[in-house]
Amino acid sequence: MNKRTFLSLLLCVCCLSFLHAERVDMQQAGADVQGRKLNTALINSTIDRLNAHGGGTLFFPAGTYLTGSIHMKSNITLELEAGATLKFSENFDDFLPYVEVRHEGIMMKSFQPLIYAVDAENITIKGEGTLDGQGKAWWTEFFRVLVDLRDNGKRNINKYQPMFEKENDLKALYAETNEDWHGTLDRRFFRPPFIHPIRCKNVRVEGVKIINSPFWTVNPEFCDNVTIKGITIHNVPSPNTDGINPESCKNVHISDCHISVGDDCITIKSGRDLQARKLGVPCENITITNCTMLSGHGGVVIGSEMSGGVKKVTISNCVFDGTDRGIRLKSTRGRGGIVEDIRVSNIVMSNIKKEAIVFNLKYSKMPAEPKSDRTPEFRNIYVSGVTVRDVNTPIMVVGLPEAPITGIVMRDVYIQNAKQRCVFEDCKDLVLDDVYVDGKEIK
Repeated sequence: MNKRTFLSLLLCVCCLSFLHAERVDMQQAGADVQGRKLNTALINSTIDRLNAHGGGTLFFPAGTYLTGSIHMKSNITLELEAGATLKFSENFDDFLPYVEVRHEGIMMKSFQPLIYAVDAENITIKGEGTLDGQGKAWWTEFFRVLVDLRDNGKRNINKYQPMFEKENDLKALYAETNEDWHGTLDRRFFRPPFIHPIRCKNVRVEGVKIINSPFWTVNPEFCDNVTIKGITIHNVPSPNTDGINPESCKNVHISDCHISVGDDCITIKSGRDLQARKLGVPCENITITNCTMLSGHGGVVIGSEMSGGVKKVTISNCVFDGTDRGIRLKSTRGRGGIVEDIRVSNIVMSNIKKEAIVFNLKYSKMPAEPKSDRTPEFRNIYVSGVTVRDVNTPIMVVGLPEAPITGIVMRDVYIQNAKQRCVFEDCKDLVLDDVYVDGKEIK
């Protein structure tokens, strides 16, 4: 067989495989569409069967599908028709047993994410339907644990905290994190992220609406080639419900999204403290464009979990209306890591409650220490074509005496109706060109 014939046959086999990829109508497969009975076993067994035969699509017609954790595998697509809602259980037991996750930049074992994948490729979530995390039950328990720990010093007020202690090496977790996170670790109760692929390739989330996430919403970890396009995220005022948080990923493309959440809208991360520095996996090659952000602590944010480094990021053609901050880079002593080669362009902001542009290396009030691998650095950041109307603080740049923020260029930045002055501390090689606040050029 000559080479041309072999390649032709191979192409035919690939085409036949594509043509015969199975598409399962989940209503016809027996799923309850009234939101009364759990469909977890049916959904996951269908994924397993399709994966064993090369992949396929789970199609959800209009209806309400109650489920626990969904375990995605290679070559699987979840497709939601308009009017279809995947509603995730409020029973925490439906997200057991504990599995490997990354929570706020720390690898640990905790609840299964609502949609979960490990070491998979070619996974897609798409359509015009809705994913509802029913996060209120998780938020309520989070606050109950938080208040009891604060007021009474209690750690075992639910059955899940002893499970956490059994499944994790607590001594190592405390040793690998800074003191500013030990209060969080004391809770022993960590809500699951919504969509959480780990070490996956070719991940796509497109078109769907995602609401009421228990914790971070779209949170790929250690993934390559991630596309997030045209999704809407709405988490009512709620704790830590960030919108899109790629962490230690590369080649990530975020576009045409509409986000209103209880924390940061889009955040680029790479892990926390010593554990992340040892892993050493940066977040790099990231593009964010054509997005609108309403409620949120920040529009587009880098950090504060950035100990593995963040580099080569472009943020363009976005609108922030009513966020607490606009563009925000944040870190603190003890993190380590370098954020560099960041380009921000064509941003429109209005009604910004705090800072429009803020680069802050004193995010947590950590004591001074000599420069080391625990010292974070920000450098080579270019900002252009930004307009802001109605803001508290227009620009804040705060470095460290031992690690000034270097190489910042701001051009064509126009800010109106600012309540406070700009702040510049411990920065060098700062270039301000056509930067105006209330008609006055900032030099």
